[in-house]
Amino acid sequence: MSEPRPSDRHDAPDPDDTFEGIVDEATQRDPDLAVIEAGSRTLRAYSGQPQGEAVPARPADPETDKALRAVEQELAGRWGETKLEPSVTRIAALMDVLGEPQRAYPSIHITGTNGKTSTARMIEALLNAFELRTGRYTSPHVQSITERISLDGSPIAPERFVETYEDVKPYVEMVDAQQPYRLSFFEVLTGMAYAAFADAPVDAAVVEVGMGGAWDATNVIDSTVAVVTPISLDHTDRLGTTPAEIAGEKSGIIKPGATVILAQQPVDAAQVMLKKAVEVDATVAREGMEFGVVSREIAVGGQLLTLRGLGGEYDQIFLPLYGAHQAHNAAVALAAVEAFFGIGAEQARSLDIDAIRKAFASVLSPGRLEVVRSSPTVVLDAAHNPAGAKAAAEGVSEAFSFSRLIGVVGTSGDKDVRGLLEAFEPIFAEIVVTQNSTPRAMDADELAAIAVEVFGDDRVQVEPRLDDALEAAITLAEEEDEYAGAGVLVTGSVITVGEARLLLGRG
Repeated sequence: MSEPRPSDRHDAPDPDDTFEGIVDEATQRDPDLAVIEAGSRTLRAYSGQPQGEAVPARPADPETDKALRAVEQELAGRWGETKLEPSVTRIAALMDVLGEPQRAYPSIHITGTNGKTSTARMIEALLNAFELRTGRYTSPHVQSITERISLDGSPIAPERFVETYEDVKPYVEMVDAQQPYRLSFFEVLTGMAYAAFADAPVDAAVVEVGMGGAWDATNVIDSTVAVVTPISLDHTDRLGTTPAEIAGEKSGIIKPGATVILAQQPVDAAQVMLKKAVEVDATVAREGMEFGVVSREIAVGGQLLTLRGLGGEYDQIFLPLYGAHQAHNAAVALAAVEAFFGIGAEQARSLDIDAIRKAFASVLSPGRLEVVRSSPTVVLDAAHNPAGAKAAAEGVSEAFSFSRLIGVVGTSGDKDVRGLLEAFEPIFAEIVVTQNSTPRAMDADELAAIAVEVFGDDRVQVEPRLDDALEAAITLAEEEDEYAGAGVLVTGSVITVGEARLLLGRG
């Protein structure tokens, strides 16, 4: 990070030689770049204030709720997030008529396959700890559409969400009239987020891509920091069928002169990212080389970390989230914030350790190995692809001592369902297959047929209604007796997790 860029040196090497050197270095390194240490289950005393209300309920005021539902209905009438015309033409036109609000503040742009939302929440908490006003844009939402646009760590108020929509609506209609296709649901929300951030105003925006990168609607920002969380196979019909192809799309967020914070990647994906960085003269910091996880211990309610950042080592960090993957997300988030403040490239110093500890201790990530009930313990995780399922399975096995684990799984029809089920098979004693309420949901009987092939007929139960599935799983967990230590994991889709959260009284 502290080395000058090739363009700053009189004897700058050929970009192709630079690229080959970086690729060789990345290829030779040990694939497990972080030192992971399992430690004692000791309650740690770090207790920062949690981030603001993570998953808001419906507005209490009937008129506000009515207005919000009207906006939700209008947005639902547009192309959904799974119907795309890969272009930034429409969103660029909207930004133009809105006066380019996305240029009113610096930003950190996040792409990758898994871990984007959790990483975004961590980055937001860190920036807040240094007294910066923040805007965060993430997707999809767990329960409320207002979760997608956050200001200073809390979802935008319903009243303000409605006002923002009404403010941009005339300009959206103007662009609709000029384009072959109307702005999509996601494009309108992106425009609303950028406008809300400018209106706040925020000191920094943390923006998660919706899908891909190059042609994602969020990619009308010129971020000084580009974050790439782990890349794996997902949305293969749109992004590509190999990690390298997917990385090609996601590398589109890397802007000239930016700093790229690169999480651990498959070698072919890393090669693509590194080549793009060389092409646009971006600086790269790689997990396991310039930053990473030094150690971690399991603690009650989460884990205790020592992280190596771009500016030094940060120890005794309590993170109230489960799983090794969240520790890696924390390392990425820390490096991103250091890069945002110029640490590593321009300054050789560390950030204030007390602020770092307070920020990480406050992090919430709803629907990510989230405990929502006890006796029996019910955990929610929004894993929806094989890589996410593997991380969730490892996290559950490490953090909980379940004598028996019952899975409740409802997936979308366009995912690698077999791969997801195979990742969970070693940890589920039994599985209750179900479906959520959206048209994208895989039919429960169709899902059951695949589940039987993976688990065997005697371990699979079918309950098409999610409420019935939850009741069946809890009953199975209670069969041993109250103190037997069985648990339930609800997973397969963000939508399934969100609906389960409501049913279990957490909405």
